[in-house]
Amino acid sequence: MNVVAEMLVSSPAPAAIWATLMLLTLPALLLLGSPQAMRHPRKAAQETVAALRSQATLRRRQAEEAERAAQFASEVEVAASRAAASAQRWQEIWEQASASVNTAYDAWLEADARVRSAASAAAWGTPWSVRTCEEYAARERFLHQAVSAAVGRGELPASALGDAIAGRNGWDARLHPVDQELVIARASAAWLRQCYDLAVEAEATAWHDASLARRAASSLREESQAAAVLAAAPAPVRGNTEVRASRRVTFGEIAQIAMR
Repeated sequence: MNVVAEMLVSSPAPAAIWATLMLLTLPALLLLGSPQAMRHPRKAAQETVAALRSQATLRRRQAEEAERAAQFASEVEVAASRAAASAQRWQEIWEQASASVNTAYDAWLEADARVRSAASAAAWGTPWSVRTCEEYAARERFLHQAVSAAVGRGELPASALGDAIAGRNGWDARLHPVDQELVIARASAAWLRQCYDLAVEAEATAWHDASLARRAASSLREESQAAAVLAAAPAPVRGNTEVRASRRVTFGEIAQIAMR
């Protein structure tokens, strides 16, 4: 054990006195190290205190910016996850709409084929029959049953049965069953063509919404990655977090559009 160590162990009081003297003489050493401080010691002391306060304020500001950056990254990550789930739902809706278009198209083609078949049968003419009350009653029953069956199969709208019973919108119970089948086939083809057109419009709308949702999810995913890098960066590289945090409204609006 050397002399200094033995003295510190056996007599700590002198060491404490030396440490105190060094702390007390530190401001004087700083003043002596600067000629300007020697001429204006009070101003130099004030500047030193101001520099210490500024450093403490800077550290506090950096800590606040780091906390805001981490919070912003967390919020954007949650928004990106929700936008991705919403985009997946819109994708499924578009797929269902696309399948509905194919179904409606096939139904319309089948109805068009029934029109050609009924027109070929009607081209041979209708057999002659006695026009009695029983004959007209039978034709009326046939019309009502045929329209009801077509409505049940989805080949006619529900309102067609009421129109057929009331004898409006082109429904005539006095026609021969062969002619009635042609009328029903044409009405069915027109209705299914309308359903097909509506399905095409719905599919286009679903595709547009799905595209918006995908773009919103992609934008939020990129922003989430950028925010994560920003939150993990050192304070001097992070920059002004308040400016980036003000963009929450923009990405929040995108997420709201994507999740509607």
